[in-house]
Amino acid sequence: MKIALLGYGKMGKAIETIALKSGHEIVLKISVENKDELTIEQLQKADVAIEFSTPESAAFHLMKCFDAGIPVVCGSTGWLTQMDKISAYCKEKNGALLYASNFSIGVNIFFEINRQLATLMDKRHEYDVSIDETHHTEKKDAPSGTAISLANGIIENQSVKRKWVSGKSSAIENLGITSNRIDPAPGTHIVKYDSSIDCIEIKHTAHNREGFASGALLAAEFIKGKNGIFQFSDVLKSK
Repeated sequence: MKIALLGYGKMGKAIETIALKSGHEIVLKISVENKDELTIEQLQKADVAIEFSTPESAAFHLMKCFDAGIPVVCGSTGWLTQMDKISAYCKEKNGALLYASNFSIGVNIFFEINRQLATLMDKRHEYDVSIDETHHTEKKDAPSGTAISLANGIIENQSVKRKWVSGKSSAIENLGITSNRIDPAPGTHIVKYDSSIDCIEIKHTAHNREGFASGALLAAEFIKGKNGIFQFSDVLKSK
């Protein structure tokens, strides 16, 4: 499989390492230094693009892939206010997009545990739920996309919380997300249900970026040759 890497930071380099070991070919690498090389002609050398860049660049990269007719896997976060526009453009161009806030198989299992726990705790109003996330200092967005996905999973499966907010909140309808940025920290997420009697926590800690990179490559193998808009759960169901 021929791959275009849109974003060549820590994640892009981790994906490159695993892709080459798996026998794939990297035909294009786009970073801040060579962003002018992102053309339709260059993209069309690839079978699929993998996009891990910045909130400012992601939407432009995705639309360029749709223009080129190249399926794209996206792991950039912080741009989701534009998701409706991007999804409409993908459909207009008969393109293919697979977005996930996190490509780790472990995290996606964690998402499911989080949803089930939220359902179990729905009638236990003596507990207040919050989320704590920790990442490296180079991460551009806060809260993390994974923390927002966890928050949405809670909100959708209980009746008290109405929205998530950044930081702590005393309002019962708000789900507070505390973001910490320290080095080195590939990523830790904690969902906490706290009461005056006890505390229940579920936690996921990434030891390195290999799990994210492997998942992104798995998603690229899945989306090659497809059209439509997909989630990482579609990849897991296919395996």
